[in-house]
Order: sequence, then structure tokens, then C-alpha cells
Amino acid sequence: MGGRQRIIAYRVKCDCNPLDAPTRAAQVSSPTQRSKAHLEKQGYRVAIVEHWNAFARIRQDLFGVVDLLCLRGSETLAVQTTSASNMSARVKKIAESDAIADIRAAGWGVVVHGWKRGTNGRYTLREVDVS
Repeated sequence: MGGRQRIIAYRVKCDCNPLDAPTRAAQVSSPTQRSKAHLEKQGYRVAIVEHWNAFARIRQDLFGVVDLLCLRGSETLAVQTTSASNMSARVKKIAESDAIADIRAAGWGVVVHGWKRGTNGRYTLREVDVS
């Protein structure tokens, strides 16, 4: 398991009318949406691969550990997104996953994105590589 970490700061703020549907759609609110926007800016093609299971009333991730699947050239990146305070739990979840050996054998990179909002309204991204 790698220990490479990157910390990136973003200002994600919307001064729009919350009742205005087109501008509200542009507002980035969840960790998954913030990570998707960040990765798309880096040139990745990003797909959200978690879904809501209405019967079980839970969110289900791809292979139990992947929220976003990203492609750029020959690179494939699996991303687990969360709040900064839950990062250690997500890293542990990935380490204990039955699928992680197969994900790594396929040559995919695996990272955890943790987002924290500061008092100034800026979101800070902490990225941990667990490939």
C-alpha cells in the first residue's frame, strides 16, 4: 500500500439563487461531485459508479470500494471519495476489501479523496494513493 499524499485547495462557492435550477445544477456540493470536477479538469473521463439501492436503502460502490472510475489514455484510476474526517476509515475499507487485489492486478491506480471545508469557504482536497 502506497503512502503518497497530495493536498490541494479549491474555492467552490455559488452566489446563485438556490431556486434557479440551471445555476443550482452548476453548484458542486458532494465530495463525489467535487472529485469528479477536479479529475475532469485534470483531463480524465470520469464515471460515477456508485448507486443508490432503494431496496436496501444504502449507497453501493463498484466492488464495494470505488465511487468514481476515471480514464486518461492507458491509465485507469479508481477513486473513493469522502470527507476528510472519514479518510482513515475508507483507507481501511479498501485494504480489507476482497476486490482490491484484483483491482491492483488489473493495473488500476487507487486513491482516496478527502474533502474538508475551511472557515473561508474553500474546500481542501487531501489525496492518498493506496495503489
